[in-house]
Amino acid sequence: MKIRSITYFCNPGWPLKQEKLRAAGDFLAEAKSAFEAEGFEVQTTRLATVPFPQLLGGKRLGEAPRLAQELSRVLAEADISYGSLGPALPDSPVSYAVIPESIAAAGNIFFSGLMAEPKHGISLAAVHACAKIILRNATILPGGFANLNFAALANVPAGAPFFPAAYHNGEEPAFSLAMEAADAAVRAFEMGRTISEGQRILVDLLEESAHTLVRVADMLKYKYQVRFGGIDFSLAPFPERERSGGAAVEAMGVPRVGLHGSLAAAAILTGAIDQAKFPHTGFCGSFQPVLEDAVLAQRAAEGRLTIKDLLLYSAVCGTGLDTVPLAGDVTAGQISALLLDICALALRLDKPLTARLMPIPGKKAGEETDFDFGYFVNSRVMNLEAAPLGKGLGGDETFPIMKRTPR
Repeated sequence: MKIRSITYFCNPGWPLKQEKLRAAGDFLAEAKSAFEAEGFEVQTTRLATVPFPQLLGGKRLGEAPRLAQELSRVLAEADISYGSLGPALPDSPVSYAVIPESIAAAGNIFFSGLMAEPKHGISLAAVHACAKIILRNATILPGGFANLNFAALANVPAGAPFFPAAYHNGEEPAFSLAMEAADAAVRAFEMGRTISEGQRILVDLLEESAHTLVRVADMLKYKYQVRFGGIDFSLAPFPERERSGGAAVEAMGVPRVGLHGSLAAAAILTGAIDQAKFPHTGFCGSFQPVLEDAVLAQRAAEGRLTIKDLLLYSAVCGTGLDTVPLAGDVTAGQISALLLDICALALRLDKPLTARLMPIPGKKAGEETDFDFGYFVNSRVMNLEAAPLGKGLGGDETFPIMKRTPR
């Protein structure tokens, strides 16, 4: 089990307030050393700001690329790995349009787009805007790689430490931890002779690690007077079988991820995280990033795992659709239809979901991907069974989706 990220949240202002960013750098440097001293490998340190439309204001949104460049420069000086400037917001329609240029301006800065939240419901205009961002991003870098830095958000609150969804709310700084814990799930269900025993082992592994993590976090909190937001123990994978959420599913007895039984296994994994006692934040579920998970990538390449399967599993697990390779000729209308389904699930089930979709120019469904990236494992382009929306759903209104309540 590793710490994927120590994520620091703040409002750095614009122009950027150097003293706030120096404080972030000092905190993250000591935090990294403190967690490493307890035996945890810290893969990255990251900084997330309030949503960039709030930083810039409506009249200065054209400065977003310069903001991204400046933040990237300051982070490099402070030895902070990545930054997130948060989501474009439905009440600022222009904010969506500046994201592709801003991603092109700084490769270590992430963005997102908010499509749905409980107070106002689903913004169809924001859904369609996010679809256009995804298509535009696909042209920025070879292989559509720039979409790694963008996610469409549905019902995702501030404070989640995983990127690209991370953003801050308020003036006071905070920090939280994003864990890479898929290996713990694989180990638990390989050791467990029954499902109950596997769950119990996983809960014990999470709580044992959480005890140490919270102790170190409390020390940092009091020393720096920075609020500790909690731990996101989502089962984030690495592209090796022993660190794969898909392998954990198959360790329970599902012959291949994508076959029936996979949904139940995903629910069992997320249920174990829910049972574990630690300060929860973010998604705290089972992740299913196709290109970051060796088993999911293999099952998708075999045609056993489909986008509809991933959408179904989103009802009981973590982030939604993540690093999903799509054909280069996919249309904005098709992407909008898929994003709308994500929004409906997120609001109806009252859970955070995201979509990080990766159209690959020149590739067709079924063709092999050829990424050269240490955190990816190659698969095949997945088929998207969607058509552009018409009538009301093709419009730009905002409408509510009420969360399900027990009767």
